[in-house]
This record gives sequence, structure tokens and C-alpha cells, in this order.
Amino acid sequence: MRPPKTRSAFPRFRVSAPILLLLLAFSGGEAYAAASQNRVDVGGYFRVMARPDLQGGNGRLGYWNLYGRLLNEGPWAALELRIRLLESRPGAAEPWARVHFKLEGGAVANAESSNGRFGEYRLSQLYAEAGNVLLPNVTWRIGTLDHWFGDLGLYDMKPGQIFFETLGLSAKLNKGPAEWVIGVGDSGFYMKGLEYSPVLTLGTTLRLSAGRHFEAGFGGQLQYEPKVDGNRFAPHVTPDVEYADWLRGEIVETFVDEHPGQEDEFPNPVGASSISGKAIGYLGFGNLGPLRWNSTYASFEHLHPDNFTTEEYGGEEYTIYVHDLTDRRFSFLLGNEANFEVVPGRFDVVWGLLYGDHWDEDNDIAPSDDDRWYFSTVLRLQAYLSPTFHILVEGSFAREVRRNGHAYRNHGDSIFENTDGTTDSRGLEYGDAAERWTGQAKAGVVLSPMGPGVYTRPSLRILYGLQYSTQNQAWGNSFVQTLSQQNEFGVYESHLHHVIAIEAEAWF
Repeated sequence: MRPPKTRSAFPRFRVSAPILLLLLAFSGGEAYAAASQNRVDVGGYFRVMARPDLQGGNGRLGYWNLYGRLLNEGPWAALELRIRLLESRPGAAEPWARVHFKLEGGAVANAESSNGRFGEYRLSQLYAEAGNVLLPNVTWRIGTLDHWFGDLGLYDMKPGQIFFETLGLSAKLNKGPAEWVIGVGDSGFYMKGLEYSPVLTLGTTLRLSAGRHFEAGFGGQLQYEPKVDGNRFAPHVTPDVEYADWLRGEIVETFVDEHPGQEDEFPNPVGASSISGKAIGYLGFGNLGPLRWNSTYASFEHLHPDNFTTEEYGGEEYTIYVHDLTDRRFSFLLGNEANFEVVPGRFDVVWGLLYGDHWDEDNDIAPSDDDRWYFSTVLRLQAYLSPTFHILVEGSFAREVRRNGHAYRNHGDSIFENTDGTTDSRGLEYGDAAERWTGQAKAGVVLSPMGPGVYTRPSLRILYGLQYSTQNQAWGNSFVQTLSQQNEFGVYESHLHHVIAIEAEAWF
């Protein structure tokens, strides 16, 4: 017999994960560390900025990091805690264990629309690690498995990355010049959310180093979403549908036109399975004369198919399963970043290149993000007038091309234009140009208490940025895009955009 339930004499409080981690970091962390001989490490990152945009924009110079991360990113904060549960003696092959938390998000008071709301943060990493258990020189991890070779700092991108979506088990072997990682897990919750279906993931990487001058790595992952009869969130196919009808939201209408009075006979979904995957490569070399380090990353990805969309017809909602319309999408990314110390302690140069190619073998009729290619280069110069006072100058240039027609509006009235130059209300194009050219220039002063270095932080900056794009109003804004007669705000055309930024960035 179960004992009767009793109510506590103390009130109950519900503490969210962000508040709990902050309390651990900034209040309990000190007491806990003192009681356990400093077993808690706290680190993190933040950037915050004021960018009053007098042209009606959202405080970002352009649309995205293809033009360099500087002035194209918003605020961000990350807090990481590592707790050593079991320590080994230095140099001893004894078991050890630790846990790792990472909380991050883009909400900062007075810097963005949520005004610092904690709901914008997420616990992006949580895992436990243990070493020298069963096998020497092997680190076991259970939890989030995110793993990468490195990043392109100018773009804030990680092309050589696997397991970003995965929760599971991994093992990392460090032996001499080799680092081998192998892992297995489930990516379904990240990829599907509330429409969860298991996506089994298997991956591995191998990195080899040759002293201070050279290292290379390669790896990849495979993702498999099995067929599960009866599970409406598992992969399915709605038979006999056309891509153009899907884009227009006319699949049900087309079926009814071809089968009058048979709305109830709309075809049932057929079960399927989904496969996707990714291959990555890395090559690094440096410490050669003025070249500090050069990093090259490449990735080839077969994107995972989508699940379903819905359409309304005759007051009823129909579910369209689109596995066969989205299962042949691919992408290739190649990036390089070279860091030069031209004059030691006085002048540094960082040069980045990025090329991306995305193609969709199911779609040859409409422009989309899955059918395009782009190229970008970013050059940053940083001069050190004193150890703590620096001058920063950066320029970037990018070209973006959509393969299946016009996607960019170069002029205020281009909503009416398509490839043939005539109005087409049922067309699948959205502008008057198939490509966009964008250039940016940024300059300003940097206060760096920690001394010289392009990536030395903390960094306090006052910057001015200017962008020119062939696309009209090529930045986040609140302008009305329609040419309707009811548009009381008018139509404006602008290809230049500029912002002034006061910002700070730090790792700790």
C-alpha cells in the first residue's frame, strides 16, 4: 500500500534552465569550488552592440555572414560550465570524469526585439565525459556530440562539422599525432522537433598532425530515418503529385479538377525511409615565415528530406507528404582562411574565401536556396598603433546566383517582372534578376586590453560600415514591398546602406 501524499511546508519554485545555470555559475559556483578544490570551470562568450539604423533597417549591414561576420551578426551570449567529478593525477592513466553545460542565445536587453527574454536561450550542449575507462587514451562521451575541426573566423562558420544535431555516444582516441572520433546517436529531435521521428546517425573523423606546421583531417556522418508503419511523423510519400503544384499550393485542387467529386478519394500516404549524409575534409598548415596558419575546409552534404506540408481546399485541411519532392538536395562548401603576421606586433592581415554550391534535382522550375551558388572573399587589415589601440579595416565582395530564374528585386517595381519581362501572377519567380552582387567596407578603432591580435578578446570597437548591393534594399528592414494601390507608404529604391556600431566582444 502506497503512503498517502503530503504537501510540503515549503512553497515550490520552478527554476528555468537559464536561471539555474546562471545561479550555478555566479553564486553557487564559488562555494562549490571552494568546497571541492576548484573543480568547477566557468567560461563563455558574448557580443553586444548598439547600431542605430537611420535607414529603416534592423541594425545589420547586410543579410548574412557571406559578407563577413563583422556588422552582419546580432547580439549573442554563451555560458559554459565544466564540472570535474573525478580527477586523475597528472600523467597517470587513471579514470576521470566530468560534465559540461552550454547555454546560449541571442537575447540581450535593449539590443534586439525580445529585449533579453530568457525564452530565447537554449541548453545547446549537455554531456558527460569519462577517460581511461575500459581503454587507455580514450574519452567517452554521452550527450550532445557536436564535433568540428575548426572554423572560418571571418565568416563565423564551421564547414568541417559533424554531429551538430546528434545526441548519443562517442569515443575519442588520442594517440600520438592521431585523433580518431567515432559516434552513434539520434538526430530526430533536433531535425523534427514536435514532429519527432528517429533519425539514426553514425559518424567518424580522423585528424593527423605533423608537428607545428601541418595537420589534416577527414570524416563524415550518415543519417537514416526508418519507415514506421502507422507513425504519421515517419517518412511518407503522397503519390502522383507535381513539384509546380506543390510550390503553388494546388495539389488538392489539381486532384479535384482531374477527379471531380472525389475529394474523399485523395490518395493516402505510402510509407518510405529517408537517408542523408555528409562528408568533410580539413587541411591546415602554418608557422612558416609571415604565415601564422592557413585553414581549408570542405564539405559535401546530401540533405535530409522534408516530411509534410498542408493545404486547405473546400474548408478541409489535407496533408501532403513530400519525401519524393525533397530527397535529392545536395550542397558543397569550400572555405579557406589565411592569417598573416606581416609586421610582428604592428600589422596583421586575414584573408578569407568561401564558395558554396547547392542543387536540387527535384526542382528545375523555381529559384530557391536549394538551387544556387555563391562566392565570397573577405580581407581584414588590423594595425596596432599601440598594444591596446588598433585600427581595423575590412572589405568584402560576394556574388550569389540562382539557377532557376529571377529571385532578386533590383528595382522598386520589379515585383511585376519575370524572365520574359511580363506580369505573370502564376509565375514562380520573385524579381527581375537571377543574381546579386554585394560589396561591403568597414573601418574603425579597436580597444584591446589584452594586446595585439585579430582574434584577441575582449575587443571594444567603434565601426562604420557601408554596403552596396545590386538588389534593392538588401538588408533586413520594415519597408512595404507591395505596389498595391492601398500601400500608403510608397515605393523606395536604395542600394546603399550604412550603419555606425558601438560594440563589445569577449571570450572568458
